[in-house]
Amino acid sequence: MRTSGVLLHISSLPSDYGIGTMGTEAYKFVDFLKTARQSMWQILPVGPTSYGDSPYQSFSTNAGNPYFIDLDLLYDEGLLKKNEYSSINWGSDSRRVDYEAIYNNRFKVLRKAFDRFKTGDMTAFNAFIQENENWISNYALFMSIKDANNGISWLEWDESLRKRDSHALWEFKSSHEDDVLFWEFIQFKFFEQWNALKQYANDAGISIVGDIPIYVALDSAEVWVYPDLFELDENLIPTAVAGCPPDAFSPTGQLWGNPLYNWQRHKEFGYNWWIDRIRSATSLYDIVRIDHFRGFEGYYAIPYGHETAEHGEWRKGPGMDLFNAVSQELGSLPIIAEDLGFLTEDVHKLLKDSGFPGMKVLEFAFDPREESNYLPHTYTKNSVVYVGTHDNNTTLGWIDELDKPTLDFCKKYLDTDSDILWRMIKTAMSSVSDTAVIQMQDYLELGSEARMNIPSTLGGNWQWRMTKRDTTKKLAEKIADITRTYGRCVR
Repeated sequence: MRTSGVLLHISSLPSDYGIGTMGTEAYKFVDFLKTARQSMWQILPVGPTSYGDSPYQSFSTNAGNPYFIDLDLLYDEGLLKKNEYSSINWGSDSRRVDYEAIYNNRFKVLRKAFDRFKTGDMTAFNAFIQENENWISNYALFMSIKDANNGISWLEWDESLRKRDSHALWEFKSSHEDDVLFWEFIQFKFFEQWNALKQYANDAGISIVGDIPIYVALDSAEVWVYPDLFELDENLIPTAVAGCPPDAFSPTGQLWGNPLYNWQRHKEFGYNWWIDRIRSATSLYDIVRIDHFRGFEGYYAIPYGHETAEHGEWRKGPGMDLFNAVSQELGSLPIIAEDLGFLTEDVHKLLKDSGFPGMKVLEFAFDPREESNYLPHTYTKNSVVYVGTHDNNTTLGWIDELDKPTLDFCKKYLDTDSDILWRMIKTAMSSVSDTAVIQMQDYLELGSEARMNIPSTLGGNWQWRMTKRDTTKKLAEKIADITRTYGRCVR
């Protein structure tokens, strides 16, 4: 079945309160996708963001981002008064997220909602806590201790808390019961709103494509709770961290800083941690995109403390051993493998053996010096094609940066001297790939100012937002016409 969708993170939805949420505008976007005859809405990871505001660096693999909780919905429940959040300065630019303003104000507002909530009926809340007991208590305790320590990393906590001394944890929890309950309340409201939105999308024929990073953040509940599953020394300090080696795009490589997995320990436990993680992701989303899939075959390890990624080494990953364990437990899964980057024959074999569709990105295709497997005539059906992803420039921004030989080859291949943007979109949609996904920024014909992320940079990323005027009926009908033309309508 040929399908298509739109890539737009929740944070990029319009909102009067600084960042996109799971409120009215999210439901309107689902309506827009339905009118545009799309069958997928792809988003980025929805975990609570940490250092650098990146959705790929989260305090938890299970928790939802408190920023996405819609305040108007809390008002409708009687948990907030309008003036408690409508008068706050959430940022001065409707096209950008002001993360500092969000961080400084959002939790104060959510505390007010929590204070009202805890005086009411807690039946549904208690059921939620019981249902999610395998992670939520540890996460809420982690965030409470972090709050009590002014947000510093768990690696800087007192040793008894850092090393999870049972008496120290009991003592802290006993004296901070209200704080722990607050963080559990946030997750209750996140998943309540998320489940309602997802159900609305599914009822409209829209599948949610979610994203899980291969790695977890060092400053996360998972590393704190399960240190033996990661490459840490006796003082819980990483021995090596994740990243990518130098290449033409990044002369010193990419230093991500995530702790690496102790794959031997994962294997000894039957990969239970990964099985639970993928089980959780496939219940949260309809389709799961796994970021940096090649890291399961071989991963790049950089000695901890290095300031660049220049002096790392490649190590062997778990390969199909992991995915055989996952499929044995969970069966066949709707997974997209992000197989971009430096690929070896072993990576190609892993992708083939897994049966997962890989990714094709048109912006990578037009190097005139060599044949590229990102050119559409090389595609196979079992793939997902993008013009660009969240890590790429928008198409108009990309065109502006092209050197003349690349631009000339691009025009020659697409058989056009003008309107390259829409020709790129139509080329992706007309390809044999089973699925085509287009960034919303490209449908809106936006330039570099709307780029979501520049890899290996801090600051200025993850900020772009739509306005309420962007999702017009005219645009929806234009997208629908392209979708029909290339046989991607499924209803």
